[in-house]
Amino acid sequence: MLKKRKTEVCALGQHISMSAHKARRVIDQIRGRSYEETLMILELMPYRACYPIFKLVYSAAANASYNMGSNETNLIISKAEVNEGTTVKKFKPRARGRSYPIKRPTCHISIVVKDISLDEYRESITWLKKPRWKNKYTDRIYHDMSSCGGVWDKK
Repeated sequence: MLKKRKTEVCALGQHISMSAHKARRVIDQIRGRSYEETLMILELMPYRACYPIFKLVYSAAANASYNMGSNETNLIISKAEVNEGTTVKKFKPRARGRSYPIKRPTCHISIVVKDISLDEYRESITWLKKPRWKNKYTDRIYHDMSSCGGVWDKK
């Protein structure tokens, strides 16, 4: 009996104080990329969300090298998702004895890295890839610029 070797390792960051929408903007850029390319992208992007995501990617790679003994050159970001966390609610005093609510959103970010060197057997079998019947009707989608809004002319 063959023992299936684990090829994925994750890192989870909870209660990060930023909105999930702003973190998703960065996460969408790194999903599916290699580890080294991801670190370069995150260092050069000008968003505040890049630093906690950078720390999580670095932590996921450290988990992979410690738990599986994998090399960092073989790692890719297989899954990256952002979920909304709890909202911290405060009240700020305003003029004439009134109070103003302040809502500070938080998010939970999970990064899953995959070692592609341990996955050679699965890639060699072609029938394990996506079945043909799953996306049967995707090639028949017709897009027309005039029907879906298109570009508006400003005069």
